Amino acid sequence: MPWPWPMPDDHSFRALWDAPQDHDEDVRLAALVAQRLSADWSTRRQQITVMVQNRVVILTGLVAGAETRRAAGELAWDVEGVADVCNALRLAGHRRGRR
Repeated sequence: MPWPWPMPDDHSFRALWDAPQDHDEDVRLAALVAQRLSADWSTRRQQITVMVQNRVVILTGLVAGAETRRAAGELAWDVEGVADVCNALRLAGHRRGRR
């Protein structure tokens, strides 16, 4: 007889892959960084996605200029509990590659 798959809300395998406190901390950090970015005048109207994995903040999306990109990275670093910031924001209007 095959083993039944757990229901989506069954957390029987959770301890094998990720501890709940680590996941909860990443969610908390992502919310704090997003809140900081939406409150700052230089980053509030930009297309920035915030992801956090193992306390490392990953910023992706498009921003208007280099100063806005730098400001977003600094705001993420200022959140207590952040271990590292990967600033992968791209500048709007800049293309990569040869012409």
